[in-house]
Amino acid sequence: MNKLNIDDFIIHFKDKDVFEMNDIVDFYRSADEQIKSATVNWRIYSLVQKGVLQRVGRGKFRLGNSKIFIPDISLKLKSLYNKIHKEFPFTAVCVWHTSVFNEFMQHQMGKFYYMIEVEKESAEAVFYVLKEQNLAVFLNPNQDILNKYLPENKVIYIVKSLVSEAPIQKVKRVCTLSIEKMLVDIFCDETLFAAQQGAEMRTVFNEVLSKYTVNQSKMLRYANRRKKKTSFENYLKTITNNRH
Repeated sequence: MNKLNIDDFIIHFKDKDVFEMNDIVDFYRSADEQIKSATVNWRIYSLVQKGVLQRVGRGKFRLGNSKIFIPDISLKLKSLYNKIHKEFPFTAVCVWHTSVFNEFMQHQMGKFYYMIEVEKESAEAVFYVLKEQNLAVFLNPNQDILNKYLPENKVIYIVKSLVSEAPIQKVKRVCTLSIEKMLVDIFCDETLFAAQQGAEMRTVFNEVLSKYTVNQSKMLRYANRRKKKTSFENYLKTITNNRH
């Protein structure tokens, strides 16, 4: 326990939002120049287990316990997922409801959607299955459709292509979005997530980063899949730099 130097460790890193493996190695080598990498790795593992340290990416850390974002899975969302999964058992599916933004936004949204993301090859078939049930469903809608044709008094379903290797998670046996996916999506899709742009997006990012553990490596891999890695990384730096 004494070798972990927990009190000094916390004092040393308390003003850093995110720090790296090398920073931890330097901290322990300041007291023991001969310390081995395997020993430092063991200490990192112990600090994570004790809740002193949390991993936020490959070789990136932050003080404190991990706080994982778990979106609410309503009975309706679960039923929707089960219906699609039963019809298309071999297709990757991710379902979620845009009310997840409420926790992070300063101004609440006027319209909410059920988001159904499926592999590109299945998107049109899923769209027609839902349309046959007389649902207000739209396939990859553009700005004009979102502005003019969404019904006011009906539940809205939006079907879109799921980006391969998107970071999703399973909650109550439902495949749904992760916090990393949510942040990258609102950055990349200005049309679908128009209500989360500008100052509101900064609010969302700041709220998420203050409340939850976010894996930056996972976000950057996904942003790269969406061909926006450089611009997303630059934007993320403006957020994290202002938080220091």
